[in-house]
Order: sequence, then structure tokens, then C-alpha cells
Amino acid sequence: MKTSEFKDYTIEALQNKLSDNETEMANLRFQKALQQLEKPTRLRELRREIAQIKTILRENELGIRKSKGQEV
Repeated sequence: MKTSEFKDYTIEALQNKLSDNETEMANLRFQKALQQLEKPTRLRELRREIAQIKTILRENELGIRKSKGQEV
């Protein structure tokens, strides 16, 4: 996903998405260790998506960006 696509998410939705992505990343790393990974590029995509979500959440904390679930 692109960063602009995360604009429509609320803070709670972003946190849930982050949790899901971290769980999926752990599963993919386990599959990689067992050499059962079918899509190695998914690791890269997931890592970047996690970084984008963390960046957006941090910007919300600092007040740089305003999300839908945040009061003005």
C-alpha cells in the first residue's frame, strides 16, 4: 500500500493493521527459516508497510499529521 492510502484509516485501524502485519511478518520469517516461503518479496513489502504505518502513527503523536480519529 502507498502512504496516501493510509490517509483514510483511523488511528485505531492503523494500530490494528500494524499488529496484524507484525504477526504476519513473524509467520513469514518462520517459513523462511524452514525454507517454505513461497513469496520472498512479501517480506520486503510487509517490512515497508510496517515502517509506513509506524511513521504515520508517530506523525500523529507529534501533531504533524491529523487522522480521522483524532480531534483538532
